[in-house]
Amino acid sequence: MNKTFQTVTRASAIALAIMLTTGCAAELQSQVDALNARVDSLSSDVARAQSAADAAGASASESRQMASGAQSTANQALNAANQSQACCDATNEKIDRMFQKGMSK
Repeated sequence: MNKTFQTVTRASAIALAIMLTTGCAAELQSQVDALNARVDSLSSDVARAQSAADAAGASASESRQMASGAQSTANQALNAANQSQACCDATNEKIDRMFQKGMSK
C-alpha cells in the first residue's frame, strides 16, 4: 500500500514538471490540488485497510485460542470415554466369570 502512495507521489512530481514546462500555472495548481486530494484519499484507504487487517488478525488469534481449548476439551472427553469403556469391559468380564462359575457347579 506504501507503493501506491509512492507511485502517486512520483506521478504528481512528473505531472508538475510537465505542467511547469508548458506554463499552465492555474491548470497546474488545480491538478496538483486534485492529486493531493487523491493522495489523501489513498492514505485514508490504506489506514482503513490496515485497521481491518489488524482486526482480522486479532479475530484469527482469538479463534485459534478457542479451537485449541475445544481440542483440549475433546481430548479430555475421549480420555474419559476410554476409561469408562475399560471399566465397562472389566465389569462385563467379572459378570461373565461369575455366571461361568455358577454354571460349572
